[in-house]
Amino acid sequence: MTEPDQDPRLDQILDLMIQFASGDMKARLKPSPARDTIDAIITGFNLLAEELDLMYQNLEARVAERTKLLRRAQKDLELLALTDSLTGLANRTLLGDRIGQAIVRSDRDALPPAVLMLDLDEFKYINDSLGHGAGDGVLREIASRLRSTVREIDTVARLGGDEFAIVMPDVTEEGALLVAHRALTALQDPIVLGDNSIQVTASIGLRFGMRGLSADDLLRDADIAMYEAKGEGKGKVQVFEPSMHRASVQRLQMVSELRQAISDGQLSLRYQPIVRLADGRIVGAEALIRWDHPTRGLTLPNNFIALAEESGLISDLGQWVLRTGLADLAQWGATVPDLGEFALHVNITATELRRHGLIDHVQRILDDFGTPPSRLALEVSGSTMITGDVSAMQALVELKELGVSIEIDDFGTGYSSIAYLRELPVNAVKVDKSLVAAIGKDDAQNAFVRAVLQLIESVGLRAIVEGIETANQVGELLRAGAVYGQGYYFSMPVDARQIAGLLAADLPLHGRDQRESTSR
Repeated sequence: MTEPDQDPRLDQILDLMIQFASGDMKARLKPSPARDTIDAIITGFNLLAEELDLMYQNLEARVAERTKLLRRAQKDLELLALTDSLTGLANRTLLGDRIGQAIVRSDRDALPPAVLMLDLDEFKYINDSLGHGAGDGVLREIASRLRSTVREIDTVARLGGDEFAIVMPDVTEEGALLVAHRALTALQDPIVLGDNSIQVTASIGLRFGMRGLSADDLLRDADIAMYEAKGEGKGKVQVFEPSMHRASVQRLQMVSELRQAISDGQLSLRYQPIVRLADGRIVGAEALIRWDHPTRGLTLPNNFIALAEESGLISDLGQWVLRTGLADLAQWGATVPDLGEFALHVNITATELRRHGLIDHVQRILDDFGTPPSRLALEVSGSTMITGDVSAMQALVELKELGVSIEIDDFGTGYSSIAYLRELPVNAVKVDKSLVAAIGKDDAQNAFVRAVLQLIESVGLRAIVEGIETANQVGELLRAGAVYGQGYYFSMPVDARQIAGLLAADLPLHGRDQRESTSR
């Protein structure tokens, strides 16, 4: 019998161990016919190798499966990072990448890309009135419709909220315009969600491609054009022009200056008296904001109110007007023993009406100055009143319940429905000056104004006629049944000190026919 330390099988076992160590799990040794102790070790080693090989194969299978799952998760994360979770459209990151790719291709042999920016008009009303679930349903439907308007190589993206964008690589100006108008057409049909039929319009800005423009340039210019489209009214397409960029820069500068004006005391109020036509006695005054700009001089509200709304400054501006006006009213009350039916009239926008906490804010300022709510009248534009804005309407109801008078301003311009007045939480109607301009000169106009006044009275509301400039107009309005009015015939807008003097004098106002140095 061979000695164990001289048995060649020991060297074979050592070689087998080296093969295992190198990763060869298939290596095996065949036992000898001797069936001795060494063969027993070989057999045990073979059995262990079988187990290790099986374990290794299972481990490889698990690693492969985990790797597959990790790769799938990575793709899902990449998709999540590049798409909008609500609509499945590209997001801003992917849009920028697609614009960049299109620019690179245009540097070789393709046309520069065009970018379209689309923003839904008054989308917030949908969320406020029907809830965010309905709003999400609208956004998903809009996304689907926009997809149907583009070519396969185009990319539709949602940038957040109700803002969408489309990048169109290698496209002519005519082709880009075609897509823009297709997008508007696609939104014309109402969106049906359950029992609700929702009509949606959008404003579109379009930036044609030019070599040398970056992705940021295209997006910025399309956005500027979109805001220009909004300024033109609902459902418009506006192509970017270089002058718009200069105007945009100027608007940003003016927003900054307006924000500074609110805190730096550059704002002031003028007050135009409201009188009883029969005797010319003052029964109220409308607060009119002025901006005493350090370089541009006196700036009227039609030059900055819309800008304040766009920039979100309108609430700060409205708070300043209300607090300043009520402070002046308190001062007038301290110097004039009996103000009678006098009320301060303050304009309020739909944006302010939607502001959370508005009612508490108004109540707090009234309390701060000890002002009865009945001495405050809030004037809301007639166009605001017909939007169906649930949150704004609820605010009006609560303000009226507080004791504040609610008035429709500029009645007679655009859509004016007497039937609709019956349903509104209002106390009075201000008849627009456009209806008064021809009174006394045209019998048909006299009859029309008389009918309007009678209809307003028939629904239990007071009428205040604006824009009165002549004694003849006063006479015709009195014959038509008008009770209250305001205009340059009685007084131009004056400062708080002058109003105090007029109230103290308690004299009739008439025949002044004056003009402010710059019109209202």
